[in-house]
Amino acid sequence: MFRADDVIGPMWRTIDSIVDEDGLRRRLERGEQLRIKYGVDLTAPDLHLGHAVNLWLMRHLQDHGHKVVFLLGDLTTQVGDPTGKSETRPVLSTEAIEANAQSFLDQVSIVLDTNPKFFEVRRNSEWFGAMPVAQLLSLFSVTTHAQLMARDMFRERIKQGREVALHELTYPVLQGYDSFAMKSDLTIVGSDQLFNETMGRQYQQRLGAQPQAIITTVITPGLDGGPKQSKSLGNYVALTDTPTDKFGKIMSLSDDLVNGWATAYTTLDQERVTRLDEDLSRGGRAARDAKMTVAEAVVERYHGIKAATEAREAFQSVFSGRADPEGIPDLLLADNTVSALRLLELVRPELSQSGRRRLLKQNAVRIDGQVVIDPEQSLSLHQGSIVRTGKRAWARIRLTSER
Repeated sequence: MFRADDVIGPMWRTIDSIVDEDGLRRRLERGEQLRIKYGVDLTAPDLHLGHAVNLWLMRHLQDHGHKVVFLLGDLTTQVGDPTGKSETRPVLSTEAIEANAQSFLDQVSIVLDTNPKFFEVRRNSEWFGAMPVAQLLSLFSVTTHAQLMARDMFRERIKQGREVALHELTYPVLQGYDSFAMKSDLTIVGSDQLFNETMGRQYQQRLGAQPQAIITTVITPGLDGGPKQSKSLGNYVALTDTPTDKFGKIMSLSDDLVNGWATAYTTLDQERVTRLDEDLSRGGRAARDAKMTVAEAVVERYHGIKAATEAREAFQSVFSGRADPEGIPDLLLADNTVSALRLLELVRPELSQSGRRRLLKQNAVRIDGQVVIDPEQSLSLHQGSIVRTGKRAWARIRLTSER
């Protein structure tokens, strides 16, 4: 007999809640091979550590003999999931959807076992593409306006006088039916997807299937302390980042975020995580070393021990002042004399003027190792001068004509 605790126990570290935990335990103890729904909208194929929380739980289940059914929402992507969006999203072309689908498959293989015994790929165009209008309308008939308007993002849009398009209201219905069509036994999602997956349980029950269990996972703040990692905010660590980039980004975390990242994104045991807290509370070198432990553990999980060690050594070499990083981008200048603020406009065009002034005020701008504070200071640059702005932004000056 299988013990459900042997499977679920190690997962609690990143689980927030389980809908129908008793049913999930019974299936596990009967030794069933569960079909685990992993559905994605094919809009933004850049997966990050936040997404990987769910992927690692799925990999754990695969290692216990269960199958991940990777559902590519090629048809529902044309509808657009309104979750977390304040405005209606534009619809992607078929070509863009296909390119994103391949990118998703490449990225999930970083974590998931893609052996066909434990991994299956489906597309929801398989059932929706051939569904008669009458059948689609029958699905809509079992969902009320009140149910759909219970979604907080719809209420918020209406409160602010923004439109909710009819096709967006259908999205939870379509995603819910996916669970029935693909025979999902379990889905693992962030709490922001609980509404849609609960719709899946509703459709399974109404259509005579056993409803799926739902595991929701913890959502960890982004690098900047924002609600979660987001490509649009640039506060994330991508699965495809190099070991050096992963390490460097994690070193930019504020001390109060380190424990949460260690718990969610590493396999460090709880005793070690507790010691990290103690080190962080001491500050200084101890806090820096605690952060490096987390960064190294993340890199090791994705790239192995050798890459993790090299990333740590590279970081220490650069940030101890002994070396400049490799691959510094060149900045071409026609004149070697420029104000500090103008130089920052060229080096950091993505920042606002207030953001650039803030870097100067924080002593975060260095030219060949010398701190620059005054935005109006006239700088005399040399061929090959190194400009460092913030913890991880660098540029090398290339003069097109020297005086």
